[in-house]
Amino acid sequence: MPARIDLEQRRRDVIEAAFRLLVAEGVSGISLRKVAAESGWNIGSVRHYFDDHRDLLVAAATEIGDRMGRRLTRHSADALAGLRGEVAVDALQEMVEELLPIDEERRVESIVLTEFIVAARVNPVFRPVTEQMAADVRTVFTDALGALDVPEPAEEAERLVAVLGGLVLDSVTPHGSLGVERLRKTLRAQVRSALAAVPDPAPSPPPA
Repeated sequence: MPARIDLEQRRRDVIEAAFRLLVAEGVSGISLRKVAAESGWNIGSVRHYFDDHRDLLVAAATEIGDRMGRRLTRHSADALAGLRGEVAVDALQEMVEELLPIDEERRVESIVLTEFIVAARVNPVFRPVTEQMAADVRTVFTDALGALDVPEPAEEAERLVAVLGGLVLDSVTPHGSLGVERLRKTLRAQVRSALAAVPDPAPSPPPA
């Protein structure tokens, strides 16, 4: 068992090193040799887990998706059912913020994911991972909006995904350089808009 734990930790160390290089240099700056040096392991140890730098990058992209997915699972659609008003706004905002760069961990993830999405435009090796992540987010948002009784939840989920993507891009690039306060304020406006069409609950029948 200790040997297994050591091997798993070593693999995580290599992926974390790849994240740091992706943030600093982008996809084009990645090589197994650089990642090995950054991780503190020799190139042979890195090759034990990854055949080449593309294999490593796909593993890194998958890890980002897994991390985001694990955070989203904290917010089940069932827990949102029946919520109204500010309670519903807060709950949906909290869910979507799991994917916003509002702290250092999520900022790193957002930068790395943005690098992979851009790379996938010309490099098909990244497309299955990034496309699956996008599909999963749409499904989670659609289920959440449906639980909140939003009309046409799939359509509203598309708008929410579009706003999320724009906010992430404007936060992690010089294009917008949005701060956390502006991110949250803009997202809240979209969440309010999404929930504005939720019908009021039917009044309770008068007592007999």
